[in-house]
Amino acid sequence: MPISTADSGPCDALSAISRSHRPFFEKGDGLPLGPAKAGDRGVNGSHLNPLATIADKRKPPIFFTVFIGNRSHHFLSSFNFKEDSMGDECCSVQLIDGDGSFNDTGVERFIKEVKLHECGLSYAVVSIMGPQSSGKSTLLNHLFYTNFREMDAFKGRSQTTKGIWMAKCAGIEPCTLVMDLEGTDGRERGEDDTAFEKQSALFALAVSDIVLINMWCHDIGREQAANKPLLKTVFQVMMRLFSPRKTTLMFVIRDKTRTPLENLEPVLREDIQKIWDSVPKPQAHKETPLSEFFNVEVVALSSYEEKEEQFKEQVANLRQRFFHSIAPGGIAGDRRGVVPASGFSFSAQQIWKVIKENKDLDLPAHKVMVATVRCEEIANEKFAAFTANENWCLLEEAVQSGPVAGFGKRLNSILYASLSGYDAEATYFDDGVRSAKRKQLEEKLLQLVQPAHQSMLGHLRSGTLEKFKEAFEKALNGGEGFSLAARNCTESYMASFDEGCADAVVELANWDCSKVRDKLRRDIDAHVASVQAAKLSELTSSYEAKLNEALAGPVEALLDGANNESWPSIKKLLQRETESAVSGLSNALSGFDMDVETKEMMLSSLQDYARGVVEAKAREEAGRVLIRMKDRFSTLFSHDSDSMPRVWTGKEDIRAITKTARSASLKLLSVMAAIRLDDNVDNIEDTLTSALVDAKNNAAVTDRSITTFDPLASSTWEQVPPAKTLITPVQCKSLWRQFRAETEYSVTQAISAQEASKRNNNWMPPPWAIVALVVLGFNEFMTLLRNPLYLGVIFVGYLIVKALWVQLDISGEFRHGVLPGLLSISTKFLPTVMNLLRKLAEQGQSPATNYPQTNQGTDSKSFQNGSTSSSTSSSVSSGVTAPRNGMEYTSPSKEE
Repeated sequence: MPISTADSGPCDALSAISRSHRPFFEKGDGLPLGPAKAGDRGVNGSHLNPLATIADKRKPPIFFTVFIGNRSHHFLSSFNFKEDSMGDECCSVQLIDGDGSFNDTGVERFIKEVKLHECGLSYAVVSIMGPQSSGKSTLLNHLFYTNFREMDAFKGRSQTTKGIWMAKCAGIEPCTLVMDLEGTDGRERGEDDTAFEKQSALFALAVSDIVLINMWCHDIGREQAANKPLLKTVFQVMMRLFSPRKTTLMFVIRDKTRTPLENLEPVLREDIQKIWDSVPKPQAHKETPLSEFFNVEVVALSSYEEKEEQFKEQVANLRQRFFHSIAPGGIAGDRRGVVPASGFSFSAQQIWKVIKENKDLDLPAHKVMVATVRCEEIANEKFAAFTANENWCLLEEAVQSGPVAGFGKRLNSILYASLSGYDAEATYFDDGVRSAKRKQLEEKLLQLVQPAHQSMLGHLRSGTLEKFKEAFEKALNGGEGFSLAARNCTESYMASFDEGCADAVVELANWDCSKVRDKLRRDIDAHVASVQAAKLSELTSSYEAKLNEALAGPVEALLDGANNESWPSIKKLLQRETESAVSGLSNALSGFDMDVETKEMMLSSLQDYARGVVEAKAREEAGRVLIRMKDRFSTLFSHDSDSMPRVWTGKEDIRAITKTARSASLKLLSVMAAIRLDDNVDNIEDTLTSALVDAKNNAAVTDRSITTFDPLASSTWEQVPPAKTLITPVQCKSLWRQFRAETEYSVTQAISAQEASKRNNNWMPPPWAIVALVVLGFNEFMTLLRNPLYLGVIFVGYLIVKALWVQLDISGEFRHGVLPGLLSISTKFLPTVMNLLRKLAEQGQSPATNYPQTNQGTDSKSFQNGSTSSSTSSSVSSGVTAPRNGMEYTSPSKEE
C-alpha cells in the first residue's frame, strides 16, 4: 500500500504506517534529518526506501527506518518497529565502531534504557560470529526479535554490519543481550586486515555466555572454511589472556543439506578438539580439557530463502532454548565469572581495552577489578546519598543543639538503609571485593556520623550532670544525709546515663562509651567533692563563728579584770565551749562519708581554732596593756571603794592609795605577760613585784653596781615558752617605766589638791589667838560700840576688799604658786582699784529725780551689790574648789 510522505507531516506519516501495519515504534540511532528522497543512505550507507520493506507482511518481523521532518539542520532519531506479537520492545546500540572505538556513552544510555542495572546476575550475553553475508543478522532478528540491519540481496552481497552492535532480545527471560559481530573474511577489510576480526572474536568469547558460530553446511570438513583459522588464533590468545570461564559454543549450521545432523556433529566436534589440541597452552593449562573452557553445541537450520517456513519453525524451536538459559540445565547453566549487570559496561570496556592493547588479562583478576571499580562507585553513590539524606541532615542538625530521643534507633535505621542499598546493588560482585568495599563504606559512614554520636554523648553527659546537681542540691536541702544523697543520686543518674547511651548506641560501630562515662563520673565526683568541701567549710566556719562569739567577748572581759582567777576561768571557758563545738561538729560530720583520720583532723583543727581565738584575743589585749594599766590605776586611784570620785580633803593616804593602784596595775601586767592555758606554773608576778614595786628592792638596786643582775633584762620568762609569751620582761620594764611616768602627774595633782584643801579649811585662827584678840582688842571693840560710824567704815572697807578679791581672783592667782600670784596681783591691783572708783563715780553722778527713783537707784545699787557679792562669793568658792577639781583625774584621757 503506497504511502506518500512528501506533503504530510510527521504525525500523518506515522499514522498512515500505523494504520496499515500497526507497528511498535522504537527509538534508534540519531540520523541527519531531511526529506526522504532517492539517494538518501541509511545507517550502513545503503539506499533507503521508506516503502520498500513494507511489501510483504508475511515475513515477520519487518524492520525499517522512516525519516520524517523538514529541511532544517536538526537530528531526528530513527524509529524501528515490529509487529504486536513480538511482545516487549527492542532497542540497539553500536557497541564498538568499525575503527575499534568503544561507545561508552551510547552503551551507558542503552543500559539505562533497558534497565540492565536492575538485573544483577540474572542476565545473559549472546554473540554471533561468522563469515560476512552468512545471514548472521537475519538469524538474530528472527531468533531474538532484534532489529539488526540485514543485507539487501537485491543490491548485491556486501558488508552490512560494521564493528559490533548490541541489542536487547525481545520477549526472553531472563534479560538477554545479543551482540552482532562484523563478519569475517570480508573484502572491505581486505586480505591482510584480520586484526579486528580476531579482536572482536576474542571479545565475544570473553564477554559472552553463549557464542553462536554461524557457518555454511558445505564448509564442514574444509580446513580453511568454518572459521577454523580464526578459532585457532582466538583459542591461542584466549589461553594466554584468560582463565577458564565456561562459554557455550553453539555451531549453527546454515542451509542444512540432506546429510543428517548426527553425521555432521561428530565432524565438527572433532575439528574443534583438533584445534584445541593444536593450540599452544601455558604451563598452567597444559592438561586442561576443552570442556573446562567451552560447552560445544551443534544445531542445523534449513535455508532461509528456499525453505522459509521450515527455517522459521526451526528458529522458533531454537528460541525456546534461550528461555532461562542461565538456569541450571540451560544452555549457559554452568557459566562462571559472571560480572554483575551494573558493571557490564565498565567490564566490557576494560576487556576491549586490554584486547586492543594486547595486555595479559586474567579473568578472575578482571572480575576483581570490575568489582572493585563498580563496588567503589556504588559505595560512593550510597555515601553521597547518605550525606544528602534528609533524615540524616535533620538528625545531625538536631543533635547539635541538644539530645535527641531515639538517636541510636533513627541513626541505625538510616545506616542500615544505606548499607542495604549497597548490598542490593553490589550483591553479585566478587564477595571479597564487595565485603571490602562495604567495610570501607561502613567505616566512612561511621566516621561521618561519629561527631554526631559524640555530640549526643556530650549532651547526655552535660544534661545528666546538670540533673544530678539539681537532684543532689534538692536532696541536701530536704535534710537527707550528704553521703546518702551523694550515693543515691550518683547511682540513679549514672544508670540514667547508661540508658541514654544504650538509646544512642550505633550498632555497626564498636564505639566505647566508657571514656565519656568515666568523664561523667569524674565530673560527678568532682562536684560532690566541691559541694562536700563547701559544706564542710560552711560547717567549720559556722562553728568557728560560734566559738569566736563565745570566746572573744568573755576572754576580753576576763583579761580586763585581770586577777589570779583570770586564766583558770579562761581555761574552763575554752574547754567548755570547745567541747560543745567539737561535739556539734562531730554530729554534723556523721552524715559525711569520710575516714576517721580526716574527721579527727577536722575536730582537732576546730580545737586549735578555739585555742587560737583565745590566744589571738590575749595578744590583742596585750597590745593595749598600757591603756588597761592606766585605766585600772585611774579607777582605783580616783575612785573610792563605792566607785565614787575621790575628793581630796586631806584625810586620804595618797601613798597607800597609789601603792594599791600600782599593785593592781602590776597584777594586770603580770596576767597579760603570758598565755596560761596549760597547767604550767610561772613566777612572772613575783618577778615583776620584786623588780618594780618592792621599794626595798628598788632601793637596793640603786645601791648596786651596774653589773648587778636585773631579772627583767631578758627576752624570755623562766618556765614560759617563747610561743606563750605575750610581753617579754624587757617590754614589761619599759611599759612600767612609761606607766609610772604617765601616772605620776595624777599623783602630784592629788597631793596638790590635798594641800590646797587643807589650806582652805584652816582659815580660822587658833583658839589662843582668838583669846588674845579678845583680851587685847577689848578697848578697840568698846570703841566700835561707842562709835557706830566705825562699823560703817569697816563694812565699806570689807566690801571694797571683797570686790578686789573677786576682781583680782586672788585664789586663782595663787594657784600656780605664791611668787607668780604676787607678781600677777601687783600688776592688776592699781587698774582694778581705778576701775572700781570710776564705777562708783559714775553711780554717784546719776541725778536723783524723785524719791522712788532714789529708792530704785538704791535698790539697783543694792541689787548690784548683791550680785557683786554673789559673784564674789561664787568666785571665791570657785577659787577654792578649782584647784581641788584640777587635781582630780578620773581617767587616763584627762591625764593625757
